[in-house]
Amino acid sequence: MGRNNLTRPSEFILLGLSSRPEDQKTLFAVFLPIYLITVIGNLLIILAIRSDTRLQTPMYFFLSILSFVDICYVTVIIPKMLVNFLSETKAISYSECLTQMYFFIAFGNTDSYLLAAMAIDRYVAICNPFHYITIMNHRRCVLLLVLSFCIPHLHSLLHILLTNQLIFCASNVIHHFFCDDQPVLKLSCSSHFVKEITVMTEGLAVIMTPFSCIIISYLRILITVLKIPSAAGKRKAFSTCGSHLTVVTLFYGSISYVYFQPLSNYTVKDRIATIIYTILTPMLNPFIYSLRNKDMKQGLTKLMHQVKCQ
Repeated sequence: MGRNNLTRPSEFILLGLSSRPEDQKTLFAVFLPIYLITVIGNLLIILAIRSDTRLQTPMYFFLSILSFVDICYVTVIIPKMLVNFLSETKAISYSECLTQMYFFIAFGNTDSYLLAAMAIDRYVAICNPFHYITIMNHRRCVLLLVLSFCIPHLHSLLHILLTNQLIFCASNVIHHFFCDDQPVLKLSCSSHFVKEITVMTEGLAVIMTPFSCIIISYLRILITVLKIPSAAGKRKAFSTCGSHLTVVTLFYGSISYVYFQPLSNYTVKDRIATIIYTILTPMLNPFIYSLRNKDMKQGLTKLMHQVKCQ
């Protein structure tokens, strides 16, 4: 399209992970199995939790929803990326780009709110075990779930409405493998003031709320666990949080690297870091939760046995 003065381009070109034609089939061969593993792994987690009565607890309820959201999250990004690997044009329409951006932001933030809900659940289980059933009742779990979906989707809608007001007059080539907020913003030649103010206020509040819940929950858990006299008791308490902490570290660590820096510094390294929280973390979640969790191992074994019998 070149460098024409446009208010709204008809399409964008996704440069992808590599512009070299010889790399495209190799990348396709790498990311197709990753997508299939992610979908199948998370589906197994959902089915195992639904089929085992021992896993009908708030913790596993939120884990099953997290697995569902992870499937949606990668489906927003990877299928289009796979098509582009085998396509010469690598084009994405303007409306399709905004749609992809909307669901990417919405599902990404939903992930963080679900991780916060799981942290709250672990806090109640360890710090208030005798009141766990009363506090984490069905009504509160549903309320946390509704908040985990409504706030991110409203936040995402606001971002898309602001992006739609931008004027694009530079190249329509996005130096990324999907329509992420920052690479698209770099193509705009209009003022980013309103969007930057929104990101620094509403955006920061939306992002920091779940992160703060996680930090506070784990500080309270740490204080409680350190008061446990026996080493075995401490190990048991920490073991219930190990999987969740691993996922939180992967997710927030890579996000912090990408987004907590100036827009002008967005480089190839950021694209690689983005792969961690958009593609690798959803793929690793089933393995992290199943390999480090005895109840999940038993649930998956029971599911496999049921499938084998049928």
